[in-house]
Amino acid sequence: MDNKKILIVDDDSNICELLRMYLEKDGFDTMIAPDGEKAIELNSRYNPDLILLDIMMPRLDGWQVCREIRKTSEVPIIMLTAKGEVFDKILGLELGADDYISKPFDTKEVLARIKAVLRRSNEKAKNNGIKEVRFDKLVINLTNYELIVDGKQIDTPPKELELIFHLASNPNRVYTRDQLLDEVWGFDYYGDSRTVDVHVKRLREKLENISDKWSLKTVWGVGYKFEVK
Repeated sequence: MDNKKILIVDDDSNICELLRMYLEKDGFDTMIAPDGEKAIELNSRYNPDLILLDIMMPRLDGWQVCREIRKTSEVPIIMLTAKGEVFDKILGLELGADDYISKPFDTKEVLARIKAVLRRSNEKAKNNGIKEVRFDKLVINLTNYELIVDGKQIDTPPKELELIFHLASNPNRVYTRDQLLDEVWGFDYYGDSRTVDVHVKRLREKLENISDKWSLKTVWGVGYKFEVK
């Protein structure tokens, strides 16, 4: 089996070499990008299995890189940053990051997180279950990442689409915000779960008043459900 490829993106060469050493010792292949522009170029050329992405970098920062990569790729991304504010974590999640590690970090923790994210990614790829759900005037297709509302395809960021697919695949089941973060984003997110509310709000703007046979409902004090009448 081919070794998994990790793209390390950080303008601090010491951190890059430290991560490279530990990852290669554990059997991973690595490539290093010293800035955001190089990261986008190498992602296309190197086709990594996972990206470790620093936030504060010259040329393009980690947010911009994440946003750009998410336009065309679902490669798992773990954000690495010295910044620990809740706002930064929320922004990373909204842009499609899969996990978030604050500096200074323990290399064993980084390895564990990488393996956990890759495992979830592999499970998702192997899952041959339903990839499309249909309701009145609504089609959610997770194979092609398409949201079709009243016959029209609506541009939808990947995480929004995964969220509505998850809810609509389990109609009338109520999910807490923490459950959704764990099952859709794929990891326990400590702190503020407002990112779920933001995604639901954006989905509502796309889905409001389309059909009287289903709706995206808030269950006050608990969370959300896709209600089918």
